[in-house]
Amino acid sequence: ENNCSVVRTYCGHGCGELFHCQPNIPHYARNKAVGIAKPGQVFTIEPMLNAGTYKDVTWPDNWTSTTQDGKPSAQFEHMLLVTEDGCEVLTARTETSPGGPVPRV
Repeated sequence: ENNCSVVRTYCGHGCGELFHCQPNIPHYARNKAVGIAKPGQVFTIEPMLNAGTYKDVTWPDNWTSTTQDGKPSAQFEHMLLVTEDGCEVLTARTETSPGGPVPRV
């Protein structure tokens, strides 16, 4: 409707003995992810939100990534811990952070 998208090349991921491990956490609908999060698991969400296409290009520096159409894009990341009664945002702002804390979900 608004021609916005989420990059599909990158995804959130589990965090364990290795920082990037299973499960992969896609940030878009109709993906092939399977599984159910269990208490004690830690994972990231880190979508790249775009004003245009979801298709991306990695520059020759092998670090910089842009959308193919060059429109604005923004990326953020949070790390979450699955608890018995929900999730704790481990990267949440604190009471003294500008804007206050991120609500528990």
